[in-house]
Amino acid sequence: MESRKVIIVGSGPAGYTAALYASRADLKPLVILGSEPGGQLTTTTEVENFPGFPEGIQGPELMENMKKQTERFGTEYLSAMVTSVDLSKRPFKVETDNGDKFEAETLIISTGASAKYLGLENEKELIGKGVSACATCDGFFYRNKIVYVVGGGDTAMEEATFLTKFASKVTIVHRRDTLRASKTMQQRAIDNPKIDFLWDSAVSEILFDDTGVTGLKIKNLKTEEENQVDTHGLFMGIGHSPNTGFLNGQIDLDDHGFIVPTNSPHPDTNIPGVFACGDVQDSYYRQAISAAGSGCMAAIRAEKFIEDQA
Repeated sequence: MESRKVIIVGSGPAGYTAALYASRADLKPLVILGSEPGGQLTTTTEVENFPGFPEGIQGPELMENMKKQTERFGTEYLSAMVTSVDLSKRPFKVETDNGDKFEAETLIISTGASAKYLGLENEKELIGKGVSACATCDGFFYRNKIVYVVGGGDTAMEEATFLTKFASKVTIVHRRDTLRASKTMQQRAIDNPKIDFLWDSAVSEILFDDTGVTGLKIKNLKTEEENQVDTHGLFMGIGHSPNTGFLNGQIDLDDHGFIVPTNSPHPDTNIPGVFACGDVQDSYYRQAISAAGSGCMAAIRAEKFIEDQA
C-alpha cells in the first residue's frame, strides 16, 4: 500500500491551492481529482471576480492554470473518486473507485458542494449559458435583463435579492403558496419592487438557441396550465449538497452535511490530521477566492501537524 504525507481529496480552487502550498513545502502531495476535476468552475464561462485577471478569465482555463502551477512543484494527480476512508487511526486509509489503496499521514478534504438542479432536459449543458446556481458569480452578466429564480428558502431569497442589483426584473418560481425562507429574508424579497412571485408553479422546460437560454415553460401545479415566458437567465436557489458521503459519519457535520471546523479560524476537523477546505466546509461564501484561501490554510496546518508529529 502506497504511503503519502498528504493526500488531497478533491480538486477545484481549494484542492489546487492546498496542493500548491503542500508541494512547495516538499510534502509531495497526491491529489485525487474526484468526479468533477477542477470543481464547479469548470462549468463556468467568464470569471471576473478572481483577483489578478483584469479582463476576466474562463473558468476551465483558470482551473487548468492552477493545476499546471502545482505540477511545476511536484504535485501528483490521480483520476479517480475516493469511495471510502478509514480515519480511526493514523496513518489514514484511503480507497478509490479504481481499486487503489493509500495510507496518508494527513488528509485534506476539498470535495466541494454540488448545486442542486431541477433535473430538466439540457439543464446541465446550459450551465454558464443562462443557467446558474450562483448569483454572486454570474449576476453581473444579467444587467438590465429579466431573470427567474427557482426556490422558496433562504437561498432563493438571497439569490433573488442579489440579482436585483443588476437585473431589471427578478421572478421567483415556487412550488407552494408560502415561502420556507426566514421571515426577514421573505420580507426583504417581498418588499423589493424588482421581485415578483409565481406561486404553486414549477419550471417544466428550458427554451434555448445557439446563444443560450431564451425562455422557460412554467406550469401551474394546481391548474395544470402551462405558460411560456421570455428570459435570459434561470438561477437555481434550491441549495447545495456537500460531497461528504464517502466519510461515512467519521467527521463531524452540520445539519446540512457540511464539515464543521473545530478550531476556527483554522480548517481543522474533529480528527487530528484531517483538514477541510473549500465549499465542503463553507455553505456561506462559496467563492473561488475564499475556497483558495482555505486551501492555503489547510496545507499550512497539515505541514505544521506533520512537523509536530516528527
